[in-house]
Amino acid sequence: MCGRFVITSAPAALRQLFGYVEQPNFPPRYNVAPTQPIPVVWIENDARHFRLMRWGLLPSWVKDPRGFTLLINARSETVLEKPAFKNAIRRRRGLIPADGYYEWKAIDGRKQPFFIHRADGEPLGFAAVYETWVGPNGEELDTVAIVTAAAGEDLAALHDRVPVTINPRDFERWLDCRGDEIDAMLPLLTAPRIGEFAWHPVSTRVNRVANDDEQLLLPISAEEMEAETPKLKKVARKTAVGSTDDGQGSLF
Repeated sequence: MCGRFVITSAPAALRQLFGYVEQPNFPPRYNVAPTQPIPVVWIENDARHFRLMRWGLLPSWVKDPRGFTLLINARSETVLEKPAFKNAIRRRRGLIPADGYYEWKAIDGRKQPFFIHRADGEPLGFAAVYETWVGPNGEELDTVAIVTAAAGEDLAALHDRVPVTINPRDFERWLDCRGDEIDAMLPLLTAPRIGEFAWHPVSTRVNRVANDDEQLLLPISAEEMEAETPKLKKVARKTAVGSTDDGQGSLF
């Protein structure tokens, strides 16, 4: 799955890669979390655009979002069948610019975070589907989910699911929703090739959404991992009592 990701490339570099007409200026983000607004690239009137959408898709038929499951990921194997995604995959496909993401692996009874990124250091585009939810009073909310696939042999060592990344040569093919030729899109919904991504362990500071700094990306040693273990237990006890962190926030 994908539950946290990173955007560190310069805005101008991302605009050049994804080709949207807007010129947004934004700071790097090192710990983007669900429910936050995230950048999505989509096509309208034959032009690519940049728009912020809430990470957590709300299907148009949902009446009360407070009682609906937060859909941050859409499984590629069932995206054509699930009521929440089957219309969006045909008509509302987007790309989420990113520079990597985090995954957690159980090690000796604790969850160790890892930062995963392209081995060549280049930015990437997550495959996404989006919906505009309209509330009972006419309010509109643009929402989005990241498409995931079964992990390849190498990344499966961390987790059995990975976000689908679209190669820049396939950006136009993925974004073009004018036809209904969804079968042509299905070959794109695969895991990265073996060796395409690299990863390293990082500090458990990433567990807290409020931490959002470049230190989160730094590799840590086995000794540092061990030293963080008691600190993590203390934070867990403290957070369980009277925590006010609801995971909400602004991307910019």
